[in-house]
Amino acid sequence: MDVPKVHAIEEATFKSPWSLESFEKEMTSNTCARYLVAEKDGVVIGFAGIWVIMEEGHITNVAISEKERGRGYGKLLTQALLQYAANLSVQYVTLEVRRSNLRAQKLYTDLGFVAVGYRKRYYEDNGEDALLMVSEHLPAKDENFSEEETVEE
Repeated sequence: MDVPKVHAIEEATFKSPWSLESFEKEMTSNTCARYLVAEKDGVVIGFAGIWVIMEEGHITNVAISEKERGRGYGKLLTQALLQYAANLSVQYVTLEVRRSNLRAQKLYTDLGFVAVGYRKRYYEDNGEDALLMVSEHLPAKDENFSEEETVEE
């Protein structure tokens, strides 16, 4: 399992990182959670997570190791996450991003997300507002996709 490697990237990226225990619970207990990891030469360089609840997806976190940032991996990983969500019949995706994180906001805008509002004082570490973004522009569902955990009616 890649949890320790993912957690190391989380700690190096975010001011208020999730704990190792939180990631372990996500992987073992949260049936709504799905995570992808990006590897380069067999080394985990990034990860992205989403919670899938009915037709909604909520991106929980996207992070790339500092050494690999600025090379397009964040965009590729987020695109893969959106494809995964579409394959699970998600119709729209939401996320929060720091108001000051213009780089991430541009990435999400380039991928079809639009700003719909703010969550005041969302981030506990400094009281910064979060920009709430949403996208209904998901890729077409891959009809050959299957996942053991997925139940479709």
